[in-house]
Amino acid sequence: MIRSELVHKLCGDFPDLTQREVESVVSAIFDTITEQLAQGGRVELRGFGAFSTRGRDARVGRNPRTGASVEVDAKRVPYFKPGKEMRERLNLSEMTEEVAD
Repeated sequence: MIRSELVHKLCGDFPDLTQREVESVVSAIFDTITEQLAQGGRVELRGFGAFSTRGRDARVGRNPRTGASVEVDAKRVPYFKPGKEMRERLNLSEMTEEVAD
């Protein structure tokens, strides 16, 4: 699902809101999560999961086109850990298949 599909789905779920209002809410949520992560914080949505960042050390990489060595700086990368409820819902189909066998 891409952002526009999410907006379209939410417009269907909340017909009293205009598409522009839904787009602004979605943007506000994403912007807030991004700002919090940029400040080194963590965002936890109970039942869904937690967004945080992890550090990556500097390393020597390779340019895939030329094969030349390239210095890659240390950086922070986003990380998402799904919540218990999400993991259970994702694995629900596997559990029902095991019961059926």
